[in-house]
Amino acid sequence: MAEEELEDDTNKKSSFLKYILIGLATLLVVLLTVVATMYFLGAGPFENKTADAERLVEQLEMDAEEARKKAEELARGPQKQTLDSPELTRFESTYMEIERPMVANIVNSRKVMQIKVAIMTHYDDRVVANMEKHAPAIRSEVLDVIRKVDERQLNDPNFRGRLASEIKISMNAVLEKYEDFGGVEEVLFTEFVVQ
Repeated sequence: MAEEELEDDTNKKSSFLKYILIGLATLLVVLLTVVATMYFLGAGPFENKTADAERLVEQLEMDAEEARKKAEELARGPQKQTLDSPELTRFESTYMEIERPMVANIVNSRKVMQIKVAIMTHYDDRVVANMEKHAPAIRSEVLDVIRKVDERQLNDPNFRGRLASEIKISMNAVLEKYEDFGGVEEVLFTEFVVQ
């Protein structure tokens, strides 16, 4: 009987020990579950690490946005600065080109000169209208000027400038004769051929 009591006592101790171990294991599992939940939710002692991580992510996002803006500025290149334009002290120029070229023989030569001219004026459109109105007379005067050119004059470095000046004088003379006002301020060659 003593053996039976000893066996009952040992069985009771081992079943009591068994219940304590099961209780401790259950408590450990519950405790680990609570700690893991707090960690993933960022509560309790893990709260500062989550807040720090959030602040770090926000800072990284702001740095990335700032770097993107700087990259865009660099891609655009340096900003262009505008300068104030000075007040205009010159008059507006009006141009008119005489459509048909003018051809004349060079004096004492087999060469031919062909020119096409345009005029420039600072006056209003009346000068252009007068040029168009008296085009045949102006053309005749210009042809008279260029038909007087000889081969020796062609070799002069200032030949074209002097010829333009003579043509301007002759055009203004025709306009003054018919309209009492010239207005041609400059003659420009748009074509100039000597063959």
